[in-house]
Amino acid sequence: MRVDIDFGKPHTAAWDANTTCGRAFEAFRTAFEYGETADFLALVTDDFRFSVPLPYDDWKEPQFGRQRFIELVQFEREVLQVALTPQFQLFDSQYGVVVFRAEGLLSNQPYHNVLTVVFEFEDEWIRSFHEFVGMPLKNY
Repeated sequence: MRVDIDFGKPHTAAWDANTTCGRAFEAFRTAFEYGETADFLALVTDDFRFSVPLPYDDWKEPQFGRQRFIELVQFEREVLQVALTPQFQLFDSQYGVVVFRAEGLLSNQPYHNVLTVVFEFEDEWIRSFHEFVGMPLKNY
């Protein structure tokens, strides 16, 4: 016997930059591709936090605040020059998930990976994000 339960079905879109999730990712992409963090930081809550899968002790725990995000972008851009291409998004009013490709250079070597970022929203604001990497980074 099959029972379907409706938990508030999420919306799926191939890509739409005009959703809350799409706007969050476009600002995220601008930060990492160009080092311009203002658009992203304008979207975050005062208690903003994030987690990234970097192989360094300083980054293994959840991170907090706008300044720490700026430090992340600066750190990553020192060794990683990539273009981020969204593949699709899945979202509802509280969460947004974007699967994206990253292609470019990591420590001057060709780099490509598939990643996922999960945004948590509070109304139209980004409360947090958690990034997941398809191919784990052993060296950075």
